[in-house]
Amino acid sequence: MNVGTLLYTWLKGRQVGIDQFGNRYFEHKSPPVRGNRRKRWVLFEGMAEASKVPPEWHAWLHHMVDETPRDGDRPRHDWQQDHLPNLTGTAYAHRPQGHVLAGGKRAAATGDYEAWSP
Repeated sequence: MNVGTLLYTWLKGRQVGIDQFGNRYFEHKSPPVRGNRRKRWVLFEGMAEASKVPPEWHAWLHHMVDETPRDGDRPRHDWQQDHLPNLTGTAYAHRPQGHVLAGGKRAAATGDYEAWSP
């Protein structure tokens, strides 16, 4: 986050909520002009990573819903998993079977595979 964003937020923004990760959500103070919508934005806690925005706040940021989310608004199902940050480029990133960093050995092709030849 840079100084310009903080200054803009301080002068023109109104905080409307905080999510479970500490991200703060803002809306422009003044009313929209000529049918436009109010600008909405997020100030991330820690590293700015878009995957840290929960689905309900994503919907609010993109004007899919008008009301800000509240804790307990949406029922949580037992099949839902907790949020994981984007792990690309880390030691915890997904590496499919046969990937060089995962051993480099793939299972042998079964009889149903037929190579393409032009």
